[in-house]
Amino acid sequence: MARAPDYRQLQAFVAVFEERNITAAARSIHLSQPALSSSIKLLEETLGTTLFVRLARGVEVTEDARVLYPTARRMIADAEGLSTRFRAQRDRAPLHIGIECDIPKALVRLLINEAAPAIPHLLLKLLDGCQGDARLASEELRCEDELFLPLQEEPYLLAAPSGHPLELGRAAPTSTMSSVSWITCPTHPIHQRLLPLYGLAASEPAAQANSLELALILTSAGRGVTIAPQSLIAEHDGLIGLALPGLELKRRTGLCYSAQALSNPALSALRDTLDRRARHPIE
Repeated sequence: MARAPDYRQLQAFVAVFEERNITAAARSIHLSQPALSSSIKLLEETLGTTLFVRLARGVEVTEDARVLYPTARRMIADAEGLSTRFRAQRDRAPLHIGIECDIPKALVRLLINEAAPAIPHLLLKLLDGCQGDARLASEELRCEDELFLPLQEEPYLLAAPSGHPLELGRAAPTSTMSSVSWITCPTHPIHQRLLPLYGLAASEPAAQANSLELALILTSAGRGVTIAPQSLIAEHDGLIGLALPGLELKRRTGLCYSAQALSNPALSALRDTLDRRARHPIE
């Protein structure tokens, strides 16, 4: 099987073709003259043709050399492109962020927009749930060994379809709570704090959901009303948010991470950037 020209041979050929001088060509690609001459000789043997004719001063290119030149330039560019591509992949900074349920899209966009300029060559991977180098979650879901950087603080509101009788006055009167069709989230940490508001209806809800986002979908479908953070309600067209009667409940959402995870330079850079941003949290 015939040998194919290698990268160094093609590089030497292009240098000599462009310089028309062995000494200048060797200098341009940081080779010794003997090494460059050897590469040209091997290339000529591989192709079975003469590429250069030595003159008293410099070299003269043959017709075969003129034919080879554009192909050689393209092959070198392709080889360098591959090297750059895989080197860039190797040098990228990986960062995996878990996104817990019931996180508003605006907060996820904030993280993405802050991460890109803060971390050169970032390779960001978003994951579902409790996994990754860090995660976006509400403070009540923070593990004991995790640190918490708050990014958003907002009230819980009563979510109802636009035009619902409770919309009058933009607040939910306590006297009507017993007749409300509730959609509850029994597995959510806030559920116990809402039992006094639900009253007897807690044992006979109109529907139940495993997340606040799913509860809001049920509300949008007209199955009843639910209680959710203001930002999540705002992401559902056709829903309104009303102040809770006699209750002031707030939720803080932010970045959960362990101290050990900061050994990842990408996470450390993101944490520092978000820390500066947290001085002006989303409300």
